[in-house]
Amino acid sequence: MHDELRAALAGLLDGLPPTQAARAVDRLIANYRGRTPTDAPVLRDRADVAAYAAYRMPATFEAVRHALDAFAARLPDFSPASHVDVGGGTGAATWAVAATWAGHRTTVYDWAEPALELGRELAAGVLPDTDWQRKVIGEGMTVPEGTDLVTVSYVLGELRPEARRAVVGAAAGARAVVLIEPGTPDGYLRIREAREQLTDAGLRVVAPCPHSAVCPIVPGEDWCHMSARVTRSSLHRQVKGGSLPYEDEKFSYVAAVRPAAAAGRAPSRIVRKPQLRKGQVLLDLCTEVGLRRETVTKRHGERYKAARNAEWGDAWDGGTSG
Repeated sequence: MHDELRAALAGLLDGLPPTQAARAVDRLIANYRGRTPTDAPVLRDRADVAAYAAYRMPATFEAVRHALDAFAARLPDFSPASHVDVGGGTGAATWAVAATWAGHRTTVYDWAEPALELGRELAAGVLPDTDWQRKVIGEGMTVPEGTDLVTVSYVLGELRPEARRAVVGAAAGARAVVLIEPGTPDGYLRIREAREQLTDAGLRVVAPCPHSAVCPIVPGEDWCHMSARVTRSSLHRQVKGGSLPYEDEKFSYVAAVRPAAAAGRAPSRIVRKPQLRKGQVLLDLCTEVGLRRETVTKRHGERYKAARNAEWGDAWDGGTSG
């Protein structure tokens, strides 16, 4: 699915002057990082949308896919028949859901018609069971009763607090909810707030947290976020001037389900990049009883091998990761 998305994005900026694309990207990045909450669409015209899609869709896709992989690992029997992508824009999360499950129908809600038009164009012939609907994202928004899965990715930071709560409240009516924000301190705080709203609504957290209790992180001292590696496009290199062929997308997320769903929690989650030392691995873990560090040494045998192969964001049970 990732290769199909990259193929769909290829040539998207043909005819758009590089300087115009770069200016659009600079403005859009400030918005997506949540510094300018608004009551209007961030993507205003075809140039904005094309620049956003070419620059951001691969990274958004990878972040959402990582979150969905963690969710699916905890609910192996879950397969949505219906999916609503709130504020889905050009459809990065819709592509990630399609890469995770088959046989569902997706409805994308967004308030920017240019984004929906390009989303339809990119998905044509690849994601046929997708409906693209223009809708105000905020107060008064609803999700169809009986929806299996709602995704809201890189949207909450664009909204004012009252609209943000309305979106999370609407999403909470679904069987399962996955929310993703940039992996910044502010993005984490939005996820933390939304997580509390979901649990107050009766949902059970299944990822990344190994519990539904209050997050043990002290706001202002640290923040929970993960990382996904993204292959850089020519536009990435042009705008950022980077020489590496990849970059790491930092993101914060929460996945929650209605209690009726059969979900198993991870005993713990690796919340920092494992530190490899001579003969030992240091793992920073979030557990049911709070944050702790585990040191795994060679004398632990198979557990040591598992720790050396473990990655930031993996579930950890002391012997296997995934």
